[in-house]
Amino acid sequence: MTPQTDPRAGAAVKAADRAHVFHSWSAQDLIDPLAVAGAEGSYFWDYEGKRYLDLTSGLVYTNIGYQHPKVVAAIQEQAARLTTFAPAFAVEARSEAARLIAERTPGNLDKIFFTNGGADAVEHAVRMARLHTGRPKVLSAYRSYHGGTQQAVNITGDPRRWPSDSASAGVVRFWAPYLYRSRFYAETEEQECARALEHLETTIAFEGPATIAAIILETVPGTAGIMVPPPGYLAGVREICDKYGIVFVLDEVMAGFGRTGEWFAADLFGVVPDLMTFAKGVNSGYVPLGGVAISGAIAETFGKRAYPGGLTYSGHPLACAAAVATINVMAEEGVVENARDLGASVVEPGLRELAERHPSVGEVRGVGMFWALELVKNRETREPLVPYNASGEANAPMAAFAAAAKQAGVWPFVNMNRTHFVPPLNTGEAELKEGLAALDAALTAADAHTEG
Repeated sequence: MTPQTDPRAGAAVKAADRAHVFHSWSAQDLIDPLAVAGAEGSYFWDYEGKRYLDLTSGLVYTNIGYQHPKVVAAIQEQAARLTTFAPAFAVEARSEAARLIAERTPGNLDKIFFTNGGADAVEHAVRMARLHTGRPKVLSAYRSYHGGTQQAVNITGDPRRWPSDSASAGVVRFWAPYLYRSRFYAETEEQECARALEHLETTIAFEGPATIAAIILETVPGTAGIMVPPPGYLAGVREICDKYGIVFVLDEVMAGFGRTGEWFAADLFGVVPDLMTFAKGVNSGYVPLGGVAISGAIAETFGKRAYPGGLTYSGHPLACAAAVATINVMAEEGVVENARDLGASVVEPGLRELAERHPSVGEVRGVGMFWALELVKNRETREPLVPYNASGEANAPMAAFAAAAKQAGVWPFVNMNRTHFVPPLNTGEAELKEGLAALDAALTAADAHTEG
């Protein structure tokens, strides 16, 4: 598609938005949403005709980019055939989507419970774990995000939890490994791994193992910072869960479906959880869909005992048809391999080269098409470029960086003192280099706020 200029239409879209749309995670009077006229592949554009390379993949979900023709056609065909049907029935699109997902999940996660997105997938995974074990507590990491619904946001570690924190949700938090800002005074990945596992097991001991239903972790934390766990950590958590009869839940809502260069990030570590949540990349967000992949042991719990949960649109035919088409496109077009190969050959070296030139870059970390730049005031002290959970004037350095990135023609993912490099997984080498060049220009704005 060629962007068309139509400022009058853009103004009408903006006016209707400001009059009637209530936006998530926002102070309504302080936001100025961009009016989007169209999108294709790794790009979108506004009504002024300005085009942006999307380094956010929407909210890290357009894994195959915008408007993939095969997925659009599959949705159209399904709509013509059977637009919707209640979840109690066997429907071809639903059955096929479940089969394709189960083929790719690790181990024996062969039963699929469909939800409308990632947050309700987490809600149901936790409910399943509690019913399976008869225990009340859930352990989660401080640096985490698991969704915006009531239970999911209480499991979340980041500040979006605070206004909704009931302090009665049965959640206990712990520190997961993060060597760059180690809570364990570690100097190596091996130390960080060992000390993080010791901390987790001590937390379990003091909480009472018999009270803990589940430990939930993002396999590779997403919004919280893309901290790839050190070798042995997830396997160690698996062993701890087995030791105490705790359900191990991996949240793959953001990391799943190729983002890390594997179908699921768990495959990077050779770990099989008891429950695994997914959403986002399962159908590139074309129609809302999420779910829980369930192990045989937990599925058996509900073999002759009704599972007390469901959703009106569970396994919606349009969403499942989009999932079938997306998974097939990813397999046919080598999308997962592209994420792995170009992530290693283009993205990682490109980001590390930026770090060498820009004093604002404290650390580069990631895997596949899942990368973060941690921005700092001072590389020696590692002081963040902006304070934790900064807003307003305190967040001005990151706001300046984001504005510079947009001016350079890319839409950046910005959270706290980080920018994440998370483009669609089928983004080409030339487009990736375009994005890296734009970040190079934008980081000059961050450099202006560094010390020394």
